[in-house]
Amino acid sequence: MNKLIFKPLVLASGLLFSSTFGFAQDNLVNSLKNNQSANSTSGFKFTDVINLENTPVKNQGSSGTCWSYSTNSFLESEMIRMGKEPVALSEIFSARNAYVEKGKNYVRMHGAVTLGDGGALHDVINMFRQYGAVPQVNYTGLNYGTKINKFGEMGAITTGILEAVVKNPNKSLTPNWLKAYTAAIDAYLGQVPEKFDYKGKSYTPQTFAKQVVGINPDDYVELSSFNDHPFYSKFTLLVQDNWSFDQVYNVKVNEITDIIDNALKKGYSVAWATDVSEKSFSYKNGVAYIPAKPYEEMTEQEKTTMFSEPKPEMEITQENRQAAFDNYETTDDHGMHIVGIAKDQNGKEYYIVKNSWGVTNDYKGYLYVTKNYVKYKTTAFLLNKGGIPAAVRKNLGI
Repeated sequence: MNKLIFKPLVLASGLLFSSTFGFAQDNLVNSLKNNQSANSTSGFKFTDVINLENTPVKNQGSSGTCWSYSTNSFLESEMIRMGKEPVALSEIFSARNAYVEKGKNYVRMHGAVTLGDGGALHDVINMFRQYGAVPQVNYTGLNYGTKINKFGEMGAITTGILEAVVKNPNKSLTPNWLKAYTAAIDAYLGQVPEKFDYKGKSYTPQTFAKQVVGINPDDYVELSSFNDHPFYSKFTLLVQDNWSFDQVYNVKVNEITDIIDNALKKGYSVAWATDVSEKSFSYKNGVAYIPAKPYEEMTEQEKTTMFSEPKPEMEITQENRQAAFDNYETTDDHGMHIVGIAKDQNGKEYYIVKNSWGVTNDYKGYLYVTKNYVKYKTTAFLLNKGGIPAAVRKNLGI
């Protein structure tokens, strides 16, 4: 989730795609800004149905780390659900470790795999299992004088190192390339503490993960919906930033929202990977939906009033969802955290979604996203398997 790395004070995104696609950022920022209405909250009246407790909204800055912010936010909510005092977890600790593993994979693959800031929801779970966790106060990742993430220079340098390694100028890899690559990352983000104090007790990242965070990585599953794979089986998610080639469970399109609804009703929040490049996604207005009429067919008046009030939506099917992905209309470019359900003034339900672009929009960093948008534009979602309906779990064999 890293396709679009927005300006720190604008949208500061860290989406699912790699920095290879960074050229798209200005166009997307401009399109989102142009979707602002004169008074974007006046036409929508939202009432909470479910609003699960979650930690404060953060700002990922100019870094492609939405996948880490969204999934660490999800883990913080898991702590709350389990009756624990939530800890502000270090998103950059997860990202730093993923960058190390991604570098190893890049070299093993002779450079034929994605680089950049991007990652996937499962990366946080995988890094938690392998490396543990650290409170944000103990590892901020701000080791180079900035107050907010700014990863451009680091990314250019670390990419250069890996590209040089793959060219193999010695005709045989030395054992030092990984040390050099990791040292460059740590020069920007800081060295990971071997031990640290938290509330008067000393921990390592692994003991902190087990004793304080206390989640079991095996309790979490990732799902998606594509009709070119058998339903209720696992398949490799074919998006650029699935650099680890993880597999996800395949469910039917309507089951995406059935599962999310069931999870929220049972107190489980959901980490969500999606496409936010749509004209009908507005961060400023805090609303996302799928218009019944394609944007290209709208009049200028219709375009300027897209967020003036609730609008009719297109019907979502397995076929048009698949077609949008196959035609590059659905791109895997952002990760967020679904924390609840709300109704508009007409009784229509939306998901309450926590973002990681700061609190600069009309809903202080949150958005209201229709269920049709989630059905159509989800690339993957991750949750505790306890939130999945029993019938679906049986079909999945979990």
